[in-house]
Amino acid sequence: MIHSMLPLSGFLDPQVLISGAGAWGLVAICAIVFAETGLLIGFFLPGDTLLFFAGVLTLSGVISQPLWVVIPAIVLAAALGDQLGYSIGHRTGPPIFERRESGLFSRNSVRRTQAFFDRFGPAAVMVARFVPVVRTFAPVAAGVGKMRRGLFTLFNVVGATVWATGVVLLGYALAHIPGVSEFAARYIDVVLIGIVVISVVPVLIRTVITRRRQVA
Repeated sequence: MIHSMLPLSGFLDPQVLISGAGAWGLVAICAIVFAETGLLIGFFLPGDTLLFFAGVLTLSGVISQPLWVVIPAIVLAAALGDQLGYSIGHRTGPPIFERRESGLFSRNSVRRTQAFFDRFGPAAVMVARFVPVVRTFAPVAAGVGKMRRGLFTLFNVVGATVWATGVVLLGYALAHIPGVSEFAARYIDVVLIGIVVISVVPVLIRTVITRRRQVA
């Protein structure tokens, strides 16, 4: 819902962006997906909606490359972006975060995010991929928290693959149904957050039950 609250004009409108790029549409998509986490500017980029329309416009032929090229390219861009975000957090993160007590990039943010990682483990990297804003911050926080690079890379690649493949295929499939693609594009953030909630709630319940048993 983050992106739906922004005025989708110019480069923020996925359809305008992809169509305007012409033959370079796929390159533009990959660049934005990479920048969303790799350059820490994903707070206003239409990531989920962009991928959805990548599927829609692949079917319509606006994106000339076939689906079997589009999906791997986006997966690679997403995974590389997270790897760069992790490296930023791992190498230069602490000095940046230690300057402020509050706000998004602050010591409090590191503590809260670290608690999130402690609770859900490295799978948090994968889950965060489906949540706007969080997916921008999570790789940096993982680097600041000194998560093992190999473990981060594993969950990063899995998360990027599931996210990109799922959302692009959703757009591609729904593009066959008149009117449905427009409705789904409008509410795609809600759908993805719902998926995350359904995935995380059982983990939360299990965590609460385990802690209560330990206390007892």
